[in-house]
Amino acid sequence: QVTLVESGGGSVQTGGSLRLSCAASGYQFRSMCMAWFRQAPGQEREGVAQIATGGGYSFVTSSMRGRFAISRDNDRNTIFLQMNMLKPEDTAIYYCAAKDSGCLGLESAVFEYWGQGAQVIVSS
Repeated sequence: QVTLVESGGGSVQTGGSLRLSCAASGYQFRSMCMAWFRQAPGQEREGVAQIATGGGYSFVTSSMRGRFAISRDNDRNTIFLQMNMLKPEDTAIYYCAAKDSGCLGLESAVFEYWGQGAQVIVSS
């Protein structure tokens, strides 16, 4: 059974930083595509970043590039989302997702496995 568990959410002021973690279990970590999505109240879920756990590929949505970074630690079966210079519009629930194939388009419909979500609140 595939399990994804997020941690690291919380409340920060504008300009602050947070690092989200997603610990994975139940599958071959080194052959997956893993991603971060977020969903703000009343809005659709949007892709933030994705990474190939086997290495060689990572991607951050252009609107967040320069502030957000995705990384992985294969020894810990964990991916991270480092978020810097946070803004109130970054307030959302952040979800970790995974699929048993390579990274292609960052669209929620193609990801098979999901974590429970981590709340991020950025106050002005």
